[in-house]
Amino acid sequence: MKKQLLCVLALCLIAAPALAAKTIKIGVMGPLTGSYASEGQDMKDIVTLLADEMNAKGGLLGKQIEILVGDDGSDARNASMAAQRLSTQGVIASIGTYGSANTEVTQMIYDESKIIQIANGSTSVRLSEKGLKYFFRTCPRDDSQGEVAFKTLVKLGYKKIAILHDNTSYAKGLADETLAHLKNAGADIVFFDALTPKENDYTAILTKMKATAPEVVFFTGYYGEAGLLLRQKKEMGWDVPFVGGDATNNQDLVKIAGKDAAKGFTCISPPLPQDLTDPAAKAFMAAFTAKYQRIPGSIWSVLAGDGFKVITAAIAATGSTDPDVLADYMHTKLKDVEGLTGKIAFNAKGDRIGDVYRMYIVDAEGRFVLQP
Repeated sequence: MKKQLLCVLALCLIAAPALAAKTIKIGVMGPLTGSYASEGQDMKDIVTLLADEMNAKGGLLGKQIEILVGDDGSDARNASMAAQRLSTQGVIASIGTYGSANTEVTQMIYDESKIIQIANGSTSVRLSEKGLKYFFRTCPRDDSQGEVAFKTLVKLGYKKIAILHDNTSYAKGLADETLAHLKNAGADIVFFDALTPKENDYTAILTKMKATAPEVVFFTGYYGEAGLLLRQKKEMGWDVPFVGGDATNNQDLVKIAGKDAAKGFTCISPPLPQDLTDPAAKAFMAAFTAKYQRIPGSIWSVLAGDGFKVITAAIAATGSTDPDVLADYMHTKLKDVEGLTGKIAFNAKGDRIGDVYRMYIVDAEGRFVLQP
């Protein structure tokens, strides 16, 4: 009887991994609730649609792809808990999240669990300076954006510049990078300070900035605060132009600010979904619109789709779901994967290779218009 019981237990142990391996599990972590819920919803829907399309063609390595979703609520504590939950559910990789601070608290969780992490909306430089083997990102870094921001401000002819950030990893990093470039070029930085995110009234800091008489304000925070700043500076009769970083390129900014206040707002970012030029990307955006009756609100969710593209390409090329095999391949051999935003490859740090930034200006109709 004891021998039979041992045999049954042995069979159960053999069978358990086989049962667990019936699908290839990929996680998506983003803010499905909270201030940036629209970003998280678009991330989930884009990755899910890509998985559905691949599953309809037979899946991956003869298995169906299963998408598991984690909601971080755009909050660092929730992000940590969401990552811990996904790490116990058998995911090969986790795509996300939106916001460098939220990504940063999850990095060691995924690294210790040997789960490939592909960030899509987290541009802080230090995320990829830690030497983490399993960390990658499809978005660019703040240092490359800082250089583009500097060149944009110079191109637009501004010399007296105010820089406003929100003390988050992303916004402070971008502000510091841009400040360094501007100082080296001899620009007059008349204001450099931070606001408190998610407040309802920014007239005090706007008044403080106005007193320094800048020719332009460069805001490195997120679209929610940017929209409020634009609306409230118009209400106080201050017509100084605003330039934003890539976290401001979201249609919700116009909803918050109002079309009149948003008109003329300039931002630098990767191309918006509707401005993607690759035929395959255009076809996917058409399929997305047909299914969900909307277009994605920003490029960050599309970059989550790029995360799905690269991890599935790596799995297909290696014939493996082993994290070490995948990480080694993605660092050294993955080249020119056709993503939604162009060809993708990574350097030794897991950063995306190449420049994807463009300049946008909000027109009188509240549309973000790509500039030549």
